[in-house]
Amino acid sequence: MEFILLAVTGTIAAIVGSLIGLGGGIVIVPVLIFLGAELGLLEDITPQIAVGTSSLVLVFIGLSSVISYNKNKQVDWKNGKYLLFGIIPGAMLGSYTSSLFTVDSLKLYFGLFIILVSFILLARDKIKPFKIFQNEKYIRPHTDGTGKVHYYGFPPYIGVLGSLLAGFAAGLFGVGGGALMTPMMIILFLMPPSIAVGTSMFLVLFGSISSATGHLIQGNIHFLYALTLIPAAYLGAKFGVKLNRKLDSNTVVFILRMVLLLLGIYMIIDSW
Repeated sequence: MEFILLAVTGTIAAIVGSLIGLGGGIVIVPVLIFLGAELGLLEDITPQIAVGTSSLVLVFIGLSSVISYNKNKQVDWKNGKYLLFGIIPGAMLGSYTSSLFTVDSLKLYFGLFIILVSFILLARDKIKPFKIFQNEKYIRPHTDGTGKVHYYGFPPYIGVLGSLLAGFAAGLFGVGGGALMTPMMIILFLMPPSIAVGTSMFLVLFGSISSATGHLIQGNIHFLYALTLIPAAYLGAKFGVKLNRKLDSNTVVFILRMVLLLLGIYMIIDSW
């Protein structure tokens, strides 16, 4: 029964994560905590193992998504490579900082984090993109799969600082970093949403590799649960990418932010 629940969790997390560039950890981590600490269906689940296992699963969600998004030229490799200089060390640092969590403290801080993400999703389409970081010498063209050319860019040091923060959250909470990077790329860097989602999953891939490595060294990965989650997540990510091209993402984002808001409130209350 528990393995069926894990497979369903992996599929849903990957569809949601790849669809709007979040990664999927915001689904996997609370479900692992709930099934383990609350219901007792999963053995040996600690906050660190939930985060570490999620990080490993996100490697495959990121890989599957990047392969699919790249076919439609929705991954900006040129700008993405600068962001790796922040997200990789940030995720490693976050993975070691997560050792400070207890079950209740993880619920509290994760709850606050996903409430923050829900408000970011709410504001993502309402905040006009900032032009403060737009300098002519950083503007570069990117041609998407339809042949349309987009012009945008950002100072590399701003990108590194922003991705460092996102990477730290990735390693700390097992979320991949996409929850922060996608709106950051849209609002601050003026990246078109379709390209921001694909590039975000590229960063989720490498942020999760770094985070998973840190957690692996610390012994924070439950491989049996990961092996159940990974195949479902890999296939779910491919389906999420297809939905991204066909579905009105605004409807999905609306439902997701309401679920995240309620889940965040529940986790905070449950931590007391």
